[in-house]
Amino acid sequence: MDLDQLAELRTPEGSAALTAAAELAGGDPLTAASALRAAGVPPMLAAAALTQAELRHRAVGKFGPAAAGMFLTRPGLEQATRRVVADRRAARLHAAGVRTLADLGCGLGADALAAARAGIRVYGVEADPVTAAMAAANAAAAGLADLFTVECGDATAFDVSRVDGVFCDPARRATGTGRRIFDPRAYSPPWDFVTGLAERVPRTVVKVAPGLDHALIPAGAEAEWVGVDGDLVEAALWCGELAEVPRRASVYRTEIHQLTGSGDTEALVGPPRRYLYDPDPAVVRAHLVAELAAELDATLADPSIAYLYADQPTRTPYARCLEITDVLPFSLKRLRALLRERRVGRVEILKRGSALTPEQLRRDLRLAGDQAASLVLTRVAGAPTVLIGQPVV
Repeated sequence: MDLDQLAELRTPEGSAALTAAAELAGGDPLTAASALRAAGVPPMLAAAALTQAELRHRAVGKFGPAAAGMFLTRPGLEQATRRVVADRRAARLHAAGVRTLADLGCGLGADALAAARAGIRVYGVEADPVTAAMAAANAAAAGLADLFTVECGDATAFDVSRVDGVFCDPARRATGTGRRIFDPRAYSPPWDFVTGLAERVPRTVVKVAPGLDHALIPAGAEAEWVGVDGDLVEAALWCGELAEVPRRASVYRTEIHQLTGSGDTEALVGPPRRYLYDPDPAVVRAHLVAELAAELDATLADPSIAYLYADQPTRTPYARCLEITDVLPFSLKRLRALLRERRVGRVEILKRGSALTPEQLRRDLRLAGDQAASLVLTRVAGAPTVLIGQPVV
């Protein structure tokens, strides 16, 4: 999409095309395009409207009903923060006293809109002209244009002395190819600029990829990993006055749960016990497995594998719990025979520390039966092991 196409979508004719495209979203693309053209919509406008309808449909999981009025790009949607996460971050910024915020690399405006909804005046900066225009359009659609304005330009040139807080979400995809960038030093804005923001603005938050190496976390910063419904979605560095704890795992299910700690504590090691806990990925990446073990009175069976074991089941938002019936040294022949004996025809396969591929193992087991089981491929004291169990509801 270019600026002219975006402008056309914002005309009455474009709005009508978007409405018609929304009614066709989810069906066959060729049929939908033919239907729009048959209704008199010019081909280029029809194509742009259908693309937006598709993206808006996909965006509902991140933005809820507000997605229906947003302008989106595929890369922008992929990197955009989920609304539940953005709203909570905005509330924390507001509670910390931030009233004016620079959003450097604001993208489509997901975080800026959340901050504006919280009553913060936001100045967005975005290098890509189309994305910047979309962010401004999204602010207008949300009725927040007076609190969130966007300029197209270089984020590193913004005068941060104008604000009392900074949020930076550096681009983590290569321009043109869209490929993921895994080395923070190749981010845009550059990593040294991003990490230097905290020295210039005492209340700075940086959104980073969940796979960030702990060695790159600036001294004194709080590193937070965020999970939503079992998926690890992002990490953030809270710098300067915003840092409250060394490490935090924020887990969203029906509500938010937060586990905090130093990130360098080690859990005790012991033999497998009756109940196995599979920690949320946010807990694992935040290096807070030991803190969770203390809450559950649990231990590790292998010091390098993040499965916890306990004698009693304890309800926790930070982990799934399985009741273990069998602990076996891994043997395909023995496992296949045992599952056949128990008429197990359906299995979920979890793995940590195993080189086995769940899909291949499922084929090799040649399952048949009407029972279900959970298989955990792991190591115990360094030895390949399979555990058989059932989820604890």
